Amino acid sequence: MASGVTRRVRRGLFLLSAICLASSHAAHAQTYPAKPLRVIVPFAPGGATDSVARMIAPKLSENLGQSVVVENRAGGATTIGMDFVAKAPPDGYTLGVANLSFAVNPVLLSKMPYNTEKDFVPVGLVASVPFVMAVHPSVPAKSIQELVALAKARPGALNYSSSGNGSATQMATELFRYLTRIDIVHVPFTGGGPALVSVLSGEVSIYCASIPAMLPHFTSGRLRPLAITTVQRDPSVPQVPTMTEAGVPGYEAREWTGIVAPAATPRAIVTRLNQEIVKALSAPELSKRFAAVGAHPVGSTPEEFAAHVQKELAMWAKVIKAANIRIE
Repeated sequence: MASGVTRRVRRGLFLLSAICLASSHAAHAQTYPAKPLRVIVPFAPGGATDSVARMIAPKLSENLGQSVVVENRAGGATTIGMDFVAKAPPDGYTLGVANLSFAVNPVLLSKMPYNTEKDFVPVGLVASVPFVMAVHPSVPAKSIQELVALAKARPGALNYSSSGNGSATQMATELFRYLTRIDIVHVPFTGGGPALVSVLSGEVSIYCASIPAMLPHFTSGRLRPLAITTVQRDPSVPQVPTMTEAGVPGYEAREWTGIVAPAATPRAIVTRLNQEIVKALSAPELSKRFAAVGAHPVGSTPEEFAAHVQKELAMWAKVIKAANIRIE
């Protein structure tokens, strides 16, 4: 009898604590935000991801009625900044900027200080950055199919540059290599600038990167664009076919930028943040500013962003394992 009463008391206390917790979350969400927000960018200042974060921050600040401060915490292949976010209080005041590294690091890195799938909650996908695959004019290939045929005829003779091991520029080219089964050699550099210079000089044959950096060199003839890496053509280079159109079905790669929060952030706060991000992205002037860094505004729901991350995790795991890429 006593044990039955004890169980009922425990159940009652558990239910009461759950109600109190839910009420606390609801009350917190109603007053949110009551102080400035921090948006952690896991890179040094500069670059498309940092630029996108800094472009959207003022609009978010305007919409939320609080300052939104962008803070750079670079290092550890983005893990230092993202670990800071993962361990921050789940109150909606510390957010993280995730990009393609967020999806490749779990497989690429031998050690991770957090669990990508468990320690964050997706808030929204902010922007997509298509890449274009280009070659030095000395490469005797005027199409993707000709490039594939050349690489298969001369295994290991062609090389490609990237902005570093594990970078989006490497991943985009490794996906191409994975799907076409060609043998080309990776030459990593410490940033997009040196990687671009290497292909402009003819030191390497192939480079796959965002469009704005390469567009002037397409016009001058110093680089030859072969394909866009997304499923739709890009208006800045409308004459360049997509990879699928060029003969590589199933290919889609892009850099992307999204906002995540620490796990256990109240759903009401995640919803509010998502609504304000989508609202900010609808501003015409933001689209124009995004275009300068080759980005296109997206504006997804949290569920759509979660599905995107899961898809990216699965795809890049296959590519990285097949290429036997590992960073210790």
